[in-house]
Amino acid sequence: MIIMPIIVLFFQDNGLSLQRIMILQACYSLSVGLMEIPSGYAADILGRRKTLILGCILAFIGFSLFSISYNFWWFLAAEILLGLGNSFISGADTALMYDSLLEVKAEDRFLKYEGRSISIGNFSEAAAGILGGFLAAISFRYPAYAQVIVAFLAIPFAISLTEPTIHKDRLKSAWKSIFKVVHFSLVEHKTLRTHIIYSSVIGVSTLMMAWLAQPFLKDIGVNMKNYGLVWALLNIIVGVFAFRAHYIEKRFTELTSLYLIGFITVSTYFIIGIHMSYLSLFILFIFYANRGYATPLLRNYINRYTESNVRATVMSVRSFIIRISFAIIAPFIGWIADNHSLNTAFFTMGIIGTVVSSYCLIWFSKNKNDQAINY
Repeated sequence: MIIMPIIVLFFQDNGLSLQRIMILQACYSLSVGLMEIPSGYAADILGRRKTLILGCILAFIGFSLFSISYNFWWFLAAEILLGLGNSFISGADTALMYDSLLEVKAEDRFLKYEGRSISIGNFSEAAAGILGGFLAAISFRYPAYAQVIVAFLAIPFAISLTEPTIHKDRLKSAWKSIFKVVHFSLVEHKTLRTHIIYSSVIGVSTLMMAWLAQPFLKDIGVNMKNYGLVWALLNIIVGVFAFRAHYIEKRFTELTSLYLIGFITVSTYFIIGIHMSYLSLFILFIFYANRGYATPLLRNYINRYTESNVRATVMSVRSFIIRISFAIIAPFIGWIADNHSLNTAFFTMGIIGTVVSSYCLIWFSKNKNDQAINY
């Protein structure tokens, strides 16, 4: 994501307000969300490799359109294409990794390898962030052009993937009603449902922080040339903690980890909302460290309670909730930032995160021994 460190500034350079930027991202999330569960089901039926290839092709087309767009409506078309592409990738990638490990009887190493995967991705984005910052100093268009090249390179890698045999053998059993899978994950299996909701609220908070971070850096006076460096440092922090997630997990109980993740997520929003300064930048670093630990851990918890033949669909249910929730909240947060203050926008997100995460954590505390897989 070469363009990510300066994407808000890129949109503003094309005449968009923060509210319109958030509307764009809401539409992107909506396009992802509406296709999340169908695409996850398609991955379970047709195979993860095929849907990943399709997702990469759509992402390439989306970034190509994005790089030559100059107004809201063209950006909107590009965001919708990118959303569709991401929906075919999301869920299928995690499911393919877990089943690949399951095939060689190494599923207990999922957290380790998922953490490494996220870590490598963030180290890569750190390098891309530095490059994006330097390119943006010349022209905001250059990072967009570079992004098209990166998106294209993902296609041959997707083609080179191998479908796990364990998934091929279970394709017929995957022909269950998509609604049955959704009903199971969100109604029948209460433990899985609560893990999905909790992972979703942390995911929405993480996603919102990515879009509020750039105006925050602008407010505290960070020079635009340093945006790429700050973004790189944030991603390095995520990468380090994701890489070490399986080691950190051993030091805590599952319940303690869940409480720790939730507390850090919401408290950082409140602290930044109360006081914005270079000291708050340190709090932002803590948020991203927590993100590095939380992302592979929460995915691992969901995978524990999910059967292989519906894994991509269940992971897509999680992504669906994240994207639809973000689509509803983002324009509202953007409006608050434009019409009140960025501080108020941070504080509002802290309140939203507190309410939903508290419900989940209370449930986990009352039902900590409810660990049965009931499929």
